[in-house]
Amino acid sequence: MAHALQKNPKISPVVLERTNKFKRFGGPIQLASNALQILKSMDPGLYSQIDAKFTETGDKENGIKDGIRDEWYAKFDLATPAKDRNMPYTGVIERPDLQEIFLDALDEGTVRNGNGISSYEVNKDGFGVRAEMEDGTSIEGDVLIGADGIWSVVRSAMRGEPAKGEGSGCSYSGYTVFAGELAYDSFDNGKVGYKVYIGPGQYFVITDIGKGNYQWYAFLARDPDSSETEEKPDGSVPFLANIFEGWSKDIHHILQATKEDEIQQRDLYDRPPNVIKPWVQGPVGLIGDAVHAMMPNLGQGGCQAIEDAYVLEQELGDLTSRHGINDSLRRYRGRRLVRSAAVQGLSRFASDIIIRGFDTPAKITLSPFKVENFNYAGIVTRILQPILPIFFIVQFNFLYDGWENDKAFDLKNGLAFILVGFPILLVLSGTLGEIGLLGGLGADALLGTEGLVGGESVVGGEGFDAIVNTFQEVFANFGSFF
Repeated sequence: MAHALQKNPKISPVVLERTNKFKRFGGPIQLASNALQILKSMDPGLYSQIDAKFTETGDKENGIKDGIRDEWYAKFDLATPAKDRNMPYTGVIERPDLQEIFLDALDEGTVRNGNGISSYEVNKDGFGVRAEMEDGTSIEGDVLIGADGIWSVVRSAMRGEPAKGEGSGCSYSGYTVFAGELAYDSFDNGKVGYKVYIGPGQYFVITDIGKGNYQWYAFLARDPDSSETEEKPDGSVPFLANIFEGWSKDIHHILQATKEDEIQQRDLYDRPPNVIKPWVQGPVGLIGDAVHAMMPNLGQGGCQAIEDAYVLEQELGDLTSRHGINDSLRRYRGRRLVRSAAVQGLSRFASDIIIRGFDTPAKITLSPFKVENFNYAGIVTRILQPILPIFFIVQFNFLYDGWENDKAFDLKNGLAFILVGFPILLVLSGTLGEIGLLGGLGADALLGTEGLVGGESVVGGEGFDAIVNTFQEVFANFGSFF
């Protein structure tokens, strides 16, 4: 966003960064077609630099596998939705490479390192904001954008809540993840991009990140801080090999190839979708994980932050006077709120159904006659098998069609999403009921605790009437969608 804004002669962006200097740190990040299309449209030259260090996975075979039997359970076609829309294929790039490209594109002096924001105050005359820095100094500007992550100080100041911990709105997801990155000679290199191995109570992901390197993730349902409380006397590799005993040999092969120093464990936190808590306050706005941190299952965390930046750059770039700043930020919120909340909810939903809803699919073999895993969860998992590819198509249509965020709610794809997703919820209700999945994504999470105060709405400034009108339009246009 700073790179795009610096092209505007009316705007002089400044990036305030807490860290002292850029260091190459972190693993690969997925950029899906919707985010790549934005980068390509905003700056073709910058996109070409990203593309040069990018590994496509969307053009390969991707999907979910039965973790026990090592059979494909459901494949998701990432290529066709992108190809039909003339969009780049989904893939991965190393985070340090992406950061370096973005930083090199900024004018000298744009980034100020070694001093983070501690709080802010909106100027009393109605124009501008003063950021108070950690070293006691202050910096003034017309607009402040909090892009400071899940434990955002700017969000904390805006909402009058802690940045972290109880009351912050950031909650432990219920899952911890082990992640490994290594050079690996995979038998399906160049053919398969992304494999999710499902089974009872956990799942394992293996993904090609290019140049002979692979990354894997083991998602486990655990209490928070299990890295400190769960003993691993022989290390993470034997620990995970024991947990995934009896699962696909592919899992054990990549585990055995992984060194202990190539593994990291972290608990996963996100924010439940919320359409009431503020994104903006006068000339101050929030972006990315600061306002809609989400689970990594869809690989949309960074992508949704890029969509935020795209919309925000449009709204701020069109300004002709400081008098329009507050309205431009409200328009940004109105364009991004519902879509980002839907992706947040879907990301958490994907975690819950894969770990707690799915099991080894039930299977009946006639010759010789054999019945396997014929229980409720196994039967449900088998029932969902033909439905999931349809759901994936609807999901990618929703993600790829809406990248421009030119309307508050994508009626066509949103309705299709509901019509296909709701039956899945009904089928899974027997296995997910005890964990309160729907409660976590229900009205309380969406509306928060403040209630509808001050006339704010998800689609502008008309309050509940705007929401009602949106749904009336959905049903009025129902027949034209098919």
